[in-house]
Amino acid sequence: MPEGHTIHRLARDLGRRLVGGPVAASSPQGRFGAGAGVIDGLVLERTEAHGKHLFLGFAGQRWVHVHLGLYGTVTVGPSPAPPPRGAVRLRLEADGSYADLRGPAACEVLDPGGKLLLHARLGPDPLRRDADPDRVWWRLSRSRAPIGTLLLDQAVVSGVGNVYRAEVLFRAGVSPFRPGRELPHLAWLDLWDDLVRLMRAGARAGRIVTTEPVDRPVRRRRPSRSESFYVYERAGLPCRRCGTLVASAELGARRIVWCPRCQPG
Repeated sequence: MPEGHTIHRLARDLGRRLVGGPVAASSPQGRFGAGAGVIDGLVLERTEAHGKHLFLGFAGQRWVHVHLGLYGTVTVGPSPAPPPRGAVRLRLEADGSYADLRGPAACEVLDPGGKLLLHARLGPDPLRRDADPDRVWWRLSRSRAPIGTLLLDQAVVSGVGNVYRAEVLFRAGVSPFRPGRELPHLAWLDLWDDLVRLMRAGARAGRIVTTEPVDRPVRRRRPSRSESFYVYERAGLPCRRCGTLVASAELGARRIVWCPRCQPG
């Protein structure tokens, strides 16, 4: 499932290509035919993201909400759009560009009230200007659940997936098994600031890089994937900082990796 920076990057790309004029909407697959009919011909006024959720705002206060889930993809390209291939749930066409949505977990038309209700169910997103880290802290400080579980709970904090979870905890020196309520407030604020920094960089670059140049075997300007992470995808390999073997275990039905020495407790 895409992490939050991917959805913010997608929102910006769709905004640059489609916002500002009327958009032709269709559902070649047919499963979103009624929804496409509601927005067909309307002006796309804005795009935004909240965690792993994409919102397309049309004239008349109509919003298309998309959650890609595990299998959803969006293909964007210049006009003319090619004949639809595969199960295209929604096709958007504007002057000069098109976008095809395939296989999303959710694709629906919302009114402003429905959109507000969805936002209310989501935790603060480190990439949104309206995000309040103390809202997250309120949840963490009252929970016995491990911090590694809480970071993946989209009702606690939005947009963080398995990669950012493992990497930001390593960079903070925090064990993923530490109960949320045992994390000091200042330590949480430092961790939040690092999340903001890493996710903004991911949104700009279109890829996740969490290692500092000093910790890479070769100090390239653009590190390879194998050089981009401290612990993610490195179970059983030596920690880049201390040499201890990176550990792996199940946590909250997901696989977590960490360094037992750099992240004690």
